[in-house]
Amino acid sequence: MALLTDSTATIATLKARVLAFVHERDWEQFHAPKNLSMALAAEAGELMEHFLWATAEESRAVAVDPAKRAKIADELADVIIYALEFANVTGLDVAAAIEAKMAANAKKYPVEKAKGRSEKYTEL
Repeated sequence: MALLTDSTATIATLKARVLAFVHERDWEQFHAPKNLSMALAAEAGELMEHFLWATAEESRAVAVDPAKRAKIADELADVIIYALEFANVTGLDVAAAIEAKMAANAKKYPVEKAKGRSEKYTEL
């Protein structure tokens, strides 16, 4: 199997790889949306664990630390794999969902009000 990178992979390719991996192991029986959403949350927690108690600047240093970077990449991959499998199981189109969410966020966070600010849209 060819190695993929962000610049060569499509979401469809990644979804297909995840689907094939799951199918080869007969794991579809365990992949209800409930279970996948819980696994996704658990993996996101494991990703967050690498940055627990770090300041914003310390977290940037952790993210580029060669000794920690591979473990962080593994956790990020787990999060994305579960998200893609969730999309597979539910039939959601990831790109369409992102486009719709970005359009909604653009309305909630217009540049002229939100640029350089971290407040929630209800506080702008």
